[in-house]
Amino acid sequence: MQNFGIYIIGDEILSGKRQDAHLSFIIQALKKRGLQLAWANFLGDSPEQIISALKVSMARGDIVFSFGGIGATPDDFTRQCAADAADVPIERHLAAIAEIEAQYGESAYPKRVLMADFPQGATLIPNPVNRVAGFAIHAHYFVPGFPEMSHPMISWVLDTYYSHLFHQQDYVEASILVMEAGESRLIDLMHHILAKYPDLKLFSLPKLDQHRSTELGVKGSAKLVEAAMLDIKQGLSTLNFLWEAL
Repeated sequence: MQNFGIYIIGDEILSGKRQDAHLSFIIQALKKRGLQLAWANFLGDSPEQIISALKVSMARGDIVFSFGGIGATPDDFTRQCAADAADVPIERHLAAIAEIEAQYGESAYPKRVLMADFPQGATLIPNPVNRVAGFAIHAHYFVPGFPEMSHPMISWVLDTYYSHLFHQQDYVEASILVMEAGESRLIDLMHHILAKYPDLKLFSLPKLDQHRSTELGVKGSAKLVEAAMLDIKQGLSTLNFLWEAL
């Protein structure tokens, strides 16, 4: 199973002028299809930074969704950066031109048509809002920063290209809420669980509430998760901690 990752590109996100709306969307879009997000990177409008990041994820063979920077203004670098990372030239995509012309007619020229300049060999991602397409190259999918456009575009990518991966992984998550137990009092139990179940991921999330509760759980294959959760509950009972199901 290939890793899924995302790039969220734009100085406006890093400066706080706009709030990110993509990370939570991707997590839920993947989750409902039985998939998981492996990583997320926020990048500024820096060509060097964008190219460097894209080269790494392209070389790894990850499936990547990139949000932002594919407009036609001078601060939109992503199209050229994707071409540089893939070591191909930029060229005007005929099908992308047709989409822009169908939406805007003569006003597609001379500026809007610039958004049909993609890395050579790129394929299109249809835009249901204004027909200005995104593009894909090397399992990297580049869409606008506007959630109203990009989110249905990414859903289309997942359903069109990756439906064979849906709900194929034996991967579940389970947790309980441990009462009156700060994390430090659970560390030995956590080490025991990790040693016994090295193929699982363990997580603990303390809550700043009046009960000093901690969410404790594991992720991985269903059988191992079930067994590990039984061991966790037994361990908590031995330590005289109360817990409740989540």
